[in-house]
Amino acid sequence: MRDRAPSEICILVVDDLPENIQVVKALLEPHGYDIRTAQNGIEALEFVALTPPDLILLDLVMPGMDGFEVCRRLKQDPETWHIPVVIITGLTDREANVRAVEAGADDFLIKPFDRVLLRARIATSLKTKMLQDAVFAYQQELEDRVRERTRQLEVTQQVTVFGLSKLAESRDNETGDHIDRMRSYAYEIAQHLRVQPDFQADIDGAFVRQMYQACPLHDIGKVGIPDRILLKPAKLTPLEFDIMKTHATIGGDTLRAAEQAGGSVSFLAMGRDVAYYHHEKWDGSGYPFGLSGEDIPLAARIVALADVYDALTSARPYKKPFDHETSRGIILEGSGSHFDPRIVEAFLVCEERFKEIRKEFKDSGRLSPTQELISQLEAVEEPLL
Repeated sequence: MRDRAPSEICILVVDDLPENIQVVKALLEPHGYDIRTAQNGIEALEFVALTPPDLILLDLVMPGMDGFEVCRRLKQDPETWHIPVVIITGLTDREANVRAVEAGADDFLIKPFDRVLLRARIATSLKTKMLQDAVFAYQQELEDRVRERTRQLEVTQQVTVFGLSKLAESRDNETGDHIDRMRSYAYEIAQHLRVQPDFQADIDGAFVRQMYQACPLHDIGKVGIPDRILLKPAKLTPLEFDIMKTHATIGGDTLRAAEQAGGSVSFLAMGRDVAYYHHEKWDGSGYPFGLSGEDIPLAARIVALADVYDALTSARPYKKPFDHETSRGIILEGSGSHFDPRIVEAFLVCEERFKEIRKEFKDSGRLSPTQELISQLEAVEEPLL
């Protein structure tokens, strides 16, 4: 923080009498100050709005808007409250002084005054403002650092989720289009619920963003399922299905351990909930814990419907895709048993967007890396059989 030269300091003199302005200018201009003038309150406020000065010398008694009102407006404005206002007045009564203090005046000079006292008051006020400006600048620097650090953390979170979801996708028999669709469905539902009275306390912008990021982690536990079951091209046996169901606890346990190691990182907490509970059902008949109703975390309830809808409308080795109307009917049947009825209602409101999303992320038919490797090995081995 350096002292500024007088020529760099702008002082606004506000007085309706030109002779008073000339007196102040004569006292200050020889010392190099940049003196600007205004002859009424409106003119002063307009000047400050365009070119905020370093200090204001303000007369109290002016026609129209008096100095009390000018000072009050300046001190109530977040953009100008820090500009020191020194009252220059011939009023000596106590009531006028009290009103000026209540309006926010920083200092007083009673007419007539001498140049030494004027310069001393100006120097004190400018020093105070310089210190305030330094504090503001430091606060702004800290805020900028916090914003940058927050941005870096958000990027790190997104990269972490992307890496984990790619790990799951590398072994899953579903395509990346499934993830894109599913989290888009979940996003639409969450955005609708966000403005509903029942959910306003639970869903805000941060919730929606975190859930969108967490959706790809719902099946991360499939990395722990044997290939003979995970990649089986036919319907699973009851025993195989029991093994497949463990992907929920494998994924949840993995993300819980990562969350604990990272100090309860919120985005992993939601990923953990989605992984653990996206196969729970509203009536308690789901897995792995048999939770019911609102004991199931909200994000998992939303993802559950989005996941099922995409499974219904997608082809699988053991079934053809259902059309929207058939899938819609199955979801309606599950309202109150499989799904939270309020989330089903949100689905019905958003179903046109679901159709659009389905078209936008139409299955590309691309294979996961594991499937591509298996196909390549089969192509090599087949002539040898």
